[in-house]
Amino acid sequence: MKQFPEISRRQALGGLSATAALALAGWPGAAHASPGGPVTITVMGTSDLHGNCRNWNYFNDDVYKDSAGNHIGVAKVSSLVKQIRKDRGEKYTLLFDSGDTIQGTPLTTYYAKIKPITETGELHPMARAMNPLRYDAVTLGNHEFNYGIPLLNAWAEQMNAPVLGANALVHGTGKPAFRPYIVKRMRVPGQGRPILVGVLGLTNPGSAVWDKDNVDGKLDFEDIVVSARKWVKVLKDQERCDVVVVTAHAGDDGFSSYLDVNNGGTIPVENASKLVAQQVPGIDVIIFGHAHKEEKGYLASGPNGEQVLVCSPSKWGMRLAVVDLTLAWKRGRWTVTAKTSTTVNANTVAEDPEIVAAVDAQHEVTKKYVNTVVATSTEAMSAAEATYKDAPIIDYIQYVQTKVVKEAIAGTEYASLPIVSIAAPFSRTAAFPAGEVSIKNIAGLYIFDNTLMAKVITGAQIKDYLEDSADYFNTVPVGAPVDVATLTNAVVNGQATPDYNYDHMAGVSYDIDISKPAGSRIVNLTFEGAPVDPAQRFVIAVNNYRATGAGQFRHIAGAPTIYNKQVEIRQAMIDTAVAEGVIDPSTFAVSNWKLVREGVPVF
Repeated sequence: MKQFPEISRRQALGGLSATAALALAGWPGAAHASPGGPVTITVMGTSDLHGNCRNWNYFNDDVYKDSAGNHIGVAKVSSLVKQIRKDRGEKYTLLFDSGDTIQGTPLTTYYAKIKPITETGELHPMARAMNPLRYDAVTLGNHEFNYGIPLLNAWAEQMNAPVLGANALVHGTGKPAFRPYIVKRMRVPGQGRPILVGVLGLTNPGSAVWDKDNVDGKLDFEDIVVSARKWVKVLKDQERCDVVVVTAHAGDDGFSSYLDVNNGGTIPVENASKLVAQQVPGIDVIIFGHAHKEEKGYLASGPNGEQVLVCSPSKWGMRLAVVDLTLAWKRGRWTVTAKTSTTVNANTVAEDPEIVAAVDAQHEVTKKYVNTVVATSTEAMSAAEATYKDAPIIDYIQYVQTKVVKEAIAGTEYASLPIVSIAAPFSRTAAFPAGEVSIKNIAGLYIFDNTLMAKVITGAQIKDYLEDSADYFNTVPVGAPVDVATLTNAVVNGQATPDYNYDHMAGVSYDIDISKPAGSRIVNLTFEGAPVDPAQRFVIAVNNYRATGAGQFRHIAGAPTIYNKQVEIRQAMIDTAVAEGVIDPSTFAVSNWKLVREGVPVF
């Protein structure tokens, strides 16, 4: 196979016909096995680790805590894995990951952006943390592409486990750029024929949208269902697998967070795991990720009446999915006769000292980095109410984005156009203290590694954009009590709208009437005191995720791009804070939107 030039030779497939290159030999035994009797094997799964090696919150510089008592991190997962291997028999278990590994914390940002492993050759913290667990395979998530192919390739080269991505194709060739699958051979005492377990890895086609600048012209992303149908057939017919496990970085609800219409209808379904179970014959288990969802397991009916076990281990190492498969030797082959699954909570174990030691040096470097003071704030600011009130701390994001874009378009044909900016309340716990503001405070406000873009939109499109954003609120009739606990996160298309999908817009003023139905809530939309002209053109400062249409926002994906220098928004905020030395809301905070009911402010 012609290799994708930037994918490492160690991780690339090599040749599709070379079965031996894909088969990993030699697991001598299976749990609870006896000659001629049933055999039970255990498959464990993690997903969406997102750079969490330790049970630590770098944004708060403290042990991770949440209201549910969850713990996080690979060090916790390792203790669970060791315990289960001891209980089941170490040689009789398999361990896989379903993607989104190398992005998500200041730890991984530091070794991608500040001290990139592509320049230093240093071992990536997630390779340090995961390699001791002896994963059998890991699957690519969409966030693996955030930092570009060279860094992805460097991390993949450092991983002892094969990195799978069957539907990530070399651009224009239709050939896999990564290894599609592996086959594990599990030998059973008293039986001459081992159990053959095929593991297929599928990544998210949304990467073609979200990381277009990193993958365009390099990778194509095939429909998850189409790819699964092709490769499961290979596993069953050519590899003669007795068990087929799919690890998919795709949720199970059939929903897509980008607008297909903005991409010519060419982007396949984002959350297709259940569709794979229902439409692709020959699968026994699907362990899915991407949705950050704990799913202990359910049975989905396959196209030939087979029952496919579907499960998901939540996010950040909070849970470990555990699947037990019982097999019997029937008519000259191994047959799955029973399957069960559950999830195990990471808060039931201590961190594994081996993993803690492995990442300790990089952990301490990151802690020092995030505690670096970059500016002084004249007053305390919080995002606690930013989901339903205009908050100065969100205006700081808008201020920086507008400043960067204004400087970038100076002297161009767009310099005379007014600038609007969007930003979302990513974290309700984000805050700037009065006094010293450190990198962790800014990182806690802007938790994603988004880059800044600028596009041109019209006044009419701004109105539609804000209507789409206002879908976030539940309808509360005039006179009805307003409960902030139920006001937000309205269900749209079967999904609760996340906080990161509620965009504030700076540069115009508007009210959101929560007594009106979704789609007709934006009132009093003005620019410089006058109603916004539907035909007027504006420059919009927007992050790369939203600029691609992610989140079901109309018009934005198809709007002309006039600025895209891959400037990371969080770093721009840090740089601005350092340059100015003072964060003073009186210089940037503008109260330009509010919730109303029939013209009466809600708050």
